[in-house]
Amino acid sequence: MIEMKIINVQEVLPTNVPVVLLQEETGDRILPIFIGRPEATAIGLSLANQTPPRPMTHDLLVKIVDSFGFQVERIEITELREKTFFADIYFRGSTGVEVVSARPSDALAIAVRTGAAIYADEEVLNQASYLADEDDELSEDQVEEFREFLDSVNPDDFAE
Repeated sequence: MIEMKIINVQEVLPTNVPVVLLQEETGDRILPIFIGRPEATAIGLSLANQTPPRPMTHDLLVKIVDSFGFQVERIEITELREKTFFADIYFRGSTGVEVVSARPSDALAIAVRTGAAIYADEEVLNQASYLADEDDELSEDQVEEFREFLDSVNPDDFAE
């Protein structure tokens, strides 16, 4: 397994489909994973340290996990099968480690809320990643545009 970090959540034009971009902690490979809009919002809000007035689904799950005495240890992007990514969430509790299968988008939304490590299987990276060029480095304009997007998201929109 290769340790990864979330470097961006963005929309792919012209379809406006959200994608989360993971990059190797110590390398140049980027793994794009297309996700749903609710999960993109959940990940984006958490990355921007914005708290909605009412817990979102991932916030609720983290609170429940905490209340049962478990900690999210790590998440792993384990497989890519027929253009679908698969992930596991590792929970540590008093009886040891429990592994739960999850969609990568949900696993990543939980990871950003708990600070859990993110890993991807080497074979998944071989199948779906690309090498970041020096030109792929986020420019200040791109970072500012992303911040403006996050600032325009109103947590009250998701309170119902």
